[in-house]
Amino acid sequence: VQLQASGGGLVQAGGSLRLSCAASGRTFSNSAMGWFRQAPGKEREFVAAISWSGRGTVYADSVKGRFTIARDNAKNTVSLQMNSLKPEDTAVYYCAAGGVTYASGSPKHYGYWGQGTQVTVSS
Repeated sequence: VQLQASGGGLVQAGGSLRLSCAASGRTFSNSAMGWFRQAPGKEREFVAAISWSGRGTVYADSVKGRFTIARDNAKNTVSLQMNSLKPEDTAVYYCAAGGVTYASGSPKHYGYWGQGTQVTVSS
């Protein structure tokens, strides 16, 4: 089972990026999927999660109104549209899947993790 995250890069403050995560090896259509991030010297933190059906979403307060999570169960993918990026959004972003069906912000609810993609926002 593999989760492959992509779409990271360098962007100026106020800009946008779209992260994608493609799962292979098994289907996650019955599982929640999520995004977490880790900045240098900080703990990994929750960003956004989506339920198995896509009807339930939850966001960290710091990204509400700026980030949007979506999924395509037919393609076994999850995406994160990030708008109005700020320098404090700079981090390695990880996608996660499995464990529960509802959108959860707890990393312990996810059994599968991607390798991470770097997002750098310059001021």
